[in-house]
Amino acid sequence: MDQGLTIALPKGRILGEAAALLGRAGLGTAALRGDDRRLSIPLPGGHVALLVKPVDVPTYVEYGVAQLGVAGGDTLREQARDLYEPVDLGIGRCRLVVAEPRDRPSRLQRGMTVRVATKYPRLARAHYLEHGIDPEVIELGGSVELAAVIGLADHIVDLVESGETMRLNGLREVETVLDVTSRLIVNPAAFKLRAAQVTAAIEAIRAVVGSVSEDLREVS
Repeated sequence: MDQGLTIALPKGRILGEAAALLGRAGLGTAALRGDDRRLSIPLPGGHVALLVKPVDVPTYVEYGVAQLGVAGGDTLREQARDLYEPVDLGIGRCRLVVAEPRDRPSRLQRGMTVRVATKYPRLARAHYLEHGIDPEVIELGGSVELAAVIGLADHIVDLVESGETMRLNGLREVETVLDVTSRLIVNPAAFKLRAAQVTAAIEAIRAVVGSVSEDLREVS
């Protein structure tokens, strides 16, 4: 009998949606909820779910502790780890954007320097350099909007869904850096050593994502 798969899932807002989708694919995760406080959870079929911080999901998968995981495209692009991303799950949609105070527009020009606060130093630096602008990047772990409000930074680079938090804090979006969705990620060694099992899981998940997309098209 095959050993079950270990799946690293992000705690928080996306967990319920990811668990429901993977549950429909037969991985036994359907009962998991976003407020679950357990860390390692046995699942039907011999599978195991690891509930970890979203930013840590790629680490667990890269080091082979989990064979599969669900991670946001923002985290994956920022960390640039050696992982397969076979399926865009289409959930957790948001955007990584540049924003600035409405009353202090920067009027960016090539060759200028700008101070940028962000949780995404790699992505932010690359974005500005592509535009010929030299960024002074200030890495923060939270409350990125505050950095622009109090004048610590000229710009912020952060995730938005509706953009309401930025508007309430007097910020305006300047441009989108990256459109973000959550992806299925796979450990490369597991893809080879447990090829049949991992491939079957990928195809089952791909089929579920496809059926959801069809349902959405019919509704629209």
